[in-house]
Amino acid sequence: MTRHRYSYQPRTGHGLPHDPLNAIIGPRPIGWISSRSGSGQDNLAPYSFFNCFNYQPPIIGFASSGWKDSVQNISESKVFVWNLATRPLAEAMNESSASVSSDEFALAGLTPVAASHIDCSMVAESPVNFECRLTQLIRLQDAQGGELESWLVLGEAVAIHIDEALLDDGIYQTARAQPILRAGGPSAYYGISEAQRFDLVRPDARKR
Repeated sequence: MTRHRYSYQPRTGHGLPHDPLNAIIGPRPIGWISSRSGSGQDNLAPYSFFNCFNYQPPIIGFASSGWKDSVQNISESKVFVWNLATRPLAEAMNESSASVSSDEFALAGLTPVAASHIDCSMVAESPVNFECRLTQLIRLQDAQGGELESWLVLGEAVAIHIDEALLDDGIYQTARAQPILRAGGPSAYYGISEAQRFDLVRPDARKR
């Protein structure tokens, strides 16, 4: 099969109406991060560069383009909370992305609730919350070793809270939570449903 490929070098530009990178690497889970400043002000912001990187201990992380309030707060407090962004909370999540100096919880009409193991607030309306302690704060570099204006924040989840309605016989039901995922372009998001599910068994597991 012959493919006609559109090729470009990112350093010299993509030549398209919108950078395709975010659409290709997607959909991506959303890092809806709550943190607290040294003065005690809560902060809430979504990050589309987010994922889980280790099972035990559970390590999650997000990348921030620029030294934003979330990064500043976490660098000082060494803690943060990840809150699951869901379809019913999509509009509130989007509101919390506003560049404002006020409390994003109040701006988005959300309820802060105290975390149980760290000094930070969780989104009460979110069905899943991870309380995290900072493990690494890394400034990203390019292939030549030049420092970028982006920072990777990694944290160990020391407490995890799950709405019991999302568990069937102890098994977490991903689609039931209605997670939303960031896609390409300036506004595209996706949801998932049980109808889109398919199962694969790893080759090593088949040999047992």
